[in-house]
Amino acid sequence: MTDSADPAESAPASSAPADRMPDGKAQAGPPPASLGPDVEPDQKDWTWVLRRPCPECGFDAGSVSGGEVSDLLRAKAARWPAVCARPDVRVRPEPRVWSPLEYACHVRDVCRVFEARVVLIRSQLNPAFENWNQDDAAITEVYAAQDPAVVSAQLTASAEDAAAAFDAIGEGDWQRAGRRSNGSLFTLETLGQYFLHDVAHHLHDVRG
Repeated sequence: MTDSADPAESAPASSAPADRMPDGKAQAGPPPASLGPDVEPDQKDWTWVLRRPCPECGFDAGSVSGGEVSDLLRAKAARWPAVCARPDVRVRPEPRVWSPLEYACHVRDVCRVFEARVVLIRSQLNPAFENWNQDDAAITEVYAAQDPAVVSAQLTASAEDAAAAFDAIGEGDWQRAGRRSNGSLFTLETLGQYFLHDVAHHLHDVRG
């Protein structure tokens, strides 16, 4: 889930919410012919999920304490391999909505982005996050053509790395803060809450 308030982080047109990732490249060849039109970015500001439960997926991010983030992340990440193993994982439910595979690629990369942000906040005072454009990533990395088995393994590993980063946060450090390019401020705790909602909501998107 990302925010239109930060133009570098817009979400795909779905029921929910530019750095290139270092690995997880697409398979050789063009994306499937059935890919259809480009996904339209969602221009909504999703930071409201920190203040009230999401009416679409039901996840109450604001009720999660910092110490709960890593275990909840691991539990939700454990549901993605079954999604990636579906025979129709490449099929878009609607022409302008991501397929389960594209969502899995997105969640994998979100885990990497948020792990990096946790490390940054812990190492610097009030740092600014590097911009990451998820729509550009989906196009540049050709999410629709990636190998579902590879993506599944990468998502699992990336989620574990992110969970470990949250595990490493000291009890007195949860209010350390960082900010996005639009000025939105996140503590380590609210960053974890926001991140978890993204993972939970995309499971809802793919009926995972």
